Amino acid sequence: MAASTHPPNLLFLITDQQRADTVEPHTACQTPNLDRLATNGVRFSRCYTVNPICSPTRASLMTGLLPHSHGMVDCTHAVPTYRASLLPDLPFWTSNLQAAGYNTGYFGKWHVERSNRLENFGFDVYQVERYQQLAGLVKRDEDMLMRKDVQQKGYDDFLLYGVVDEPVEATAEYRLYSDGINFISDVSRDHERPWALFLSTEAPHDPYVTPPAYYERYDPDDIPRPPNFDDTMADRPGIYRRIQQIWDDLTWQDYARATACYYANCTLIDEQIGRVLAVLDESGQLQNTLILFTSDHGDYMGAHRLMLKGIPAFEDAYRVPLILSGPNIPAGKQVDDIVSLLDLPATLTQLTVAEDFSSQGRSLLPLMQSDKSDWVSEAYAECHGQRFYYSQRILWQDRLKYVFNGFDEDELYDLADDPHELRNLAKDPSYQAVLEAMASRMWQIMKTTGDDNMLQAQYGMFRFAPVGPLTAPGRPT
Repeated sequence: MAASTHPPNLLFLITDQQRADTVEPHTACQTPNLDRLATNGVRFSRCYTVNPICSPTRASLMTGLLPHSHGMVDCTHAVPTYRASLLPDLPFWTSNLQAAGYNTGYFGKWHVERSNRLENFGFDVYQVERYQQLAGLVKRDEDMLMRKDVQQKGYDDFLLYGVVDEPVEATAEYRLYSDGINFISDVSRDHERPWALFLSTEAPHDPYVTPPAYYERYDPDDIPRPPNFDDTMADRPGIYRRIQQIWDDLTWQDYARATACYYANCTLIDEQIGRVLAVLDESGQLQNTLILFTSDHGDYMGAHRLMLKGIPAFEDAYRVPLILSGPNIPAGKQVDDIVSLLDLPATLTQLTVAEDFSSQGRSLLPLMQSDKSDWVSEAYAECHGQRFYYSQRILWQDRLKYVFNGFDEDELYDLADDPHELRNLAKDPSYQAVLEAMASRMWQIMKTTGDDNMLQAQYGMFRFAPVGPLTAPGRPT
C-alpha cells in the first residue's frame, strides 16, 4: 500500500453503458491501462448498479440514495419534471470534499439533474454541456465507412453502430480527457490542496460509432456468440420478448460488428485513461492519487438476443466494472462479494476526507481490508421504467437473484448453476421458500429506505407478490 501525509487526490473515471466483462481477464476487449490499475489495486467482480439507465444511477452515485429516495427515477431528458426530478437540498458527497479544501472539477456527461449548475453540488470547475450529446435518438448524417441503422415502420431510423473516418483527436473522449489533463496541470500548482477530478465519457454508449484505427483492432469473425444468444425467454415476462423482436432483422454479423465497435470504443477510452495516468506519473502524483473506474450500467450486447439496456433485468445490464487503486488500497486483490455502486459515497469520503457520509450504501473498506465478518453479500436495485411505466425491484443474495416485476411474472435465478440466466425458477415449487424469503427481504429494504409507494400497495389489485409487506422482518404481522 502507498502512504502519504497529505490527503489523497481523487480521480473518478466513469463511462456510460460499459459491461463489467470488458475489463475482466478473460475478455477479448483490450484495456491494458485498466488492467494495470486492477493489478495495482482491487477489482470488484460483482458490483451492481442501482438502475439500468443513466440519470437514476448517476444521482445515486452522488447522493448515496436509491432512486425512489432522491427522486430522479428516469432520465433527465426523457420525461417531464413531474415524472422525475431530483429532490432539493440533498447532500452530495462531493460537497464534503470541497468543504474540506479539495479543488474539484467535473468534465463530461453529467445527467444527474437538469440545471447543469455543478457549483451547487460541490464543483469548482466543470464543463458538461459540451459533452452531453446522447439524449434520446441520436442522428448522425455524416458519411461513414460502415454503418447499421435499424428500420421499423413508423419509427425514425435508429443508428446502432458505425465506423467514421476521423482521428482519435477528433473524438469527444480525447477532448474530454485533455480538459482533465489541463485541470490537473492547473490545480497541481497549489501544493497545499488536494484535488478531485471526475471524467465522465458518453462512450461506449450507443450508437457504437468508432474511428477505424480502433475498429480494426477487432475481427468480428473472432467474436463468439453469447451462450444465451438463442434464448427464447419463454418463461420470462412478455415485454422481454417484445423488446427482443426489435432486433429480429439483425444477423449475427450485425451483432458481431456492433460488439467490435463497442469494444473499440472501450479501448479508445482506455487509451485516454493511459494519457492521464502518464501525466500523474510524470508529475509525481500517481502514488498519492486514489483512482476509481466504473460505469453507470451495462449493455446486453447480444445476450438473450438483446441490445442496449432497459427492462429485461439481466446481469449484462446491471453488473458493472469497479476498480479502485491508490493509497491505502491493497494491490492485486479481487473481491467476489456482492457490492453496489450505492457503496461508493461512503467509501470515498472515508478514503479522502476521513468522514462518514450518511447514505443507503455501505463502506467497502472492510472488504478491501479482508474484514468480511459482518459483510452481507447482497445488493438491491430498482427500475421505474424509462418513459413507459414498469415497476421492478431486484435483489441479489450470494448466488441467488430475485426480480419483482410489477407488470408480469417474477423471476428467480441461481447464478451459480445458471450464470447466463436461461432458467426462471420463480414457479419451481422447490424454490417457493427461497422466493418468499427474498420477497420478504425486498419489503424490508423498502421499509428501511422509505419506498412507501410500494410498501403501502396493499389494495386488492396489488397483492400478487410471493408474500406481502407484512412479512418483512421488523413489521407487525
